[in-house]
Amino acid sequence: MKIQTSNLPSTSLLQTTFKNWDYVDSFQGEFSDVENKIHVIDAAKAFFSSGPKWVGKLFDLRNKIVSVFGLKTAGNQNDRASQLENFKWQVGEQLGLFKVYGINDHEVVMGEDDKHLNFRVSMFLNEKTGDPTKKQLTISTVVQFNNWFGKLYFLPVRPIHKLIVPVMLKGIIKQLTLKNGRE
Repeated sequence: MKIQTSNLPSTSLLQTTFKNWDYVDSFQGEFSDVENKIHVIDAAKAFFSSGPKWVGKLFDLRNKIVSVFGLKTAGNQNDRASQLENFKWQVGEQLGLFKVYGINDHEVVMGEDDKHLNFRVSMFLNEKTGDPTKKQLTISTVVQFNNWFGKLYFLPVRPIHKLIVPVMLKGIIKQLTLKNGRE
C-alpha cells in the first residue's frame, strides 16, 4: 500500500474555515471500495482505533509532558471503543483531544484550540477520478501558532508528526479494507 504526500484537497473545509495556518501537510492513500460501503465516518473512527501501540505511547508521553505547562491533554483514554461507539460525530462534540469542527459527506475536520497553537486534522474521502471502485483518503493537518511557545513546541513535534501520519493512514486503510473483506 503506497502512501504519498499530497496537497490539501481544493474542496476541503480547511480551505474555507481555517486559512491562517503556519504549517500544513497532507498524506494520501488509495484503496478499493467495490461495493461503495465505506463512508468518511468509518475512516474517522479508524483514525482513533488503528494506530500502532507505539503511537499511543508517544501520545501518552506528550500528555504527561504538556500537562506540566498547562496545555490541553486527551484526558481519560480508557475504554476508547465504548467512547467511539457512543460518539455522534456532530460539530462541537469532543473525543479526547479532538473536537469535531466540520463534517460533510466527504470530510471530517477535528482538532483543538489551545493557548500555544490551534490545529485541525481533516479526513477527506473521495472517489478516484475515472474509477468509482477506488477511493482516496487524504489526511491533512494544519497548525496555527498563537505565540512563541507554540513554535517552540512544534519544533520536535513536526518530524515525529511526519512519521506518524503516514503510518496511521496505512493502518486506517488496512482497517477499512479488512472491515469490508478486502485487502
